[in-house]
Amino acid sequence: MPVLHRLFGWLAAALLLLAATAQAAPVTPVAFAPVLPGKALQFPADFGAHPDFKTEWWYVTGWLERADGRPLGFQVTFFRSRTGAANDNPSAFAARQLIVAHVAVSDPAVGRLLHDQRSGRQGFDLNYAKSGITDLKLGDWTMRRGADGVYRVAIAARELQLQLTLTPTAPPLAQGVGGYSQKGPQARHASYYYSEPQLKVSGSAGAGKAAQAVTGTAWLDHEWSSEALDPAASGWDWVGANLADGSALMAFQIRARQGGKLWAHAVLRDRAGKLTQYGPDQVSFTPRTLWKSPATGTLYPVATTIVTGTTRWRLTPLQNDQELDSRRSTGALYWEGAVTLERDGLPAGHGYLEMTGYDKPMTL
Repeated sequence: MPVLHRLFGWLAAALLLLAATAQAAPVTPVAFAPVLPGKALQFPADFGAHPDFKTEWWYVTGWLERADGRPLGFQVTFFRSRTGAANDNPSAFAARQLIVAHVAVSDPAVGRLLHDQRSGRQGFDLNYAKSGITDLKLGDWTMRRGADGVYRVAIAARELQLQLTLTPTAPPLAQGVGGYSQKGPQARHASYYYSEPQLKVSGSAGAGKAAQAVTGTAWLDHEWSSEALDPAASGWDWVGANLADGSALMAFQIRARQGGKLWAHAVLRDRAGKLTQYGPDQVSFTPRTLWKSPATGTLYPVATTIVTGTTRWRLTPLQNDQELDSRRSTGALYWEGAVTLERDGLPAGHGYLEMTGYDKPMTL
């Protein structure tokens, strides 16, 4: 016991010293890099991390098919967050950047979303988001883009396994105006944003340890910003869809805290690469089916109709229960799900629908 008393005494003294040092140390306010219109995206550099910005994510979703034809949806997201703290701290342990990851599988045979989450400070080659190239690591979860442009994803989680290769079939799609994607009425609420639709997928995926061979298509988003959301925003609805004719659709709306639409945008890229852009007045989301989460009591419009210009898109979920509770990592509760699309009443393709801010207003 005396040894333990001395040990606790030394620990307490060390903690007091650290606290006193932290209070005495000067703190330099962090100036996050702004998102400005007119800046062209630069590849391959912009495939990598942008550590001067506050928030960044690489987000992959897709529809997979097993050998027997049964469908499976998946999501892998890596986040990088600049904390704004420890700028003047030379310690390698200082938490200047945080790395967070969310993974999920939607399997109708299971009937609920299988998902997991992790978070950790960047450093010591354990957790990182590298600049200049997509190279992301959080423990043994990884996503890397090779020199040939092919992505490789490796995830071994408690309830799911993913070992996937994602091969581009088309150039990156710069969202908004050359990659500057406005998210509200004021120009400063924006992100730099590009997508890689129509990724060809192969590998293995599944619940638990029982991963099976799969093929399919995926969609990758990469965004970085320092002030994306207007304070008047409550959350967003977003869809990215790989269409059967080789085209790609992205549409989102930012919902206002007072109700209604604060902002919206959509783009359709056809197979030949032609872009059709839709402004805020040309995009609408109308709920068709509401689903109440038995876990959180949150109500989500899991089936919806989106209008872009004169085209109507009907979205229907692979399964209703695709809610992801990430309150242990990002603090967010959101619905992230595989959906089928119909265009003007005819089958059109597959995508993923993301809905945030339905439990409480979203913050980044």
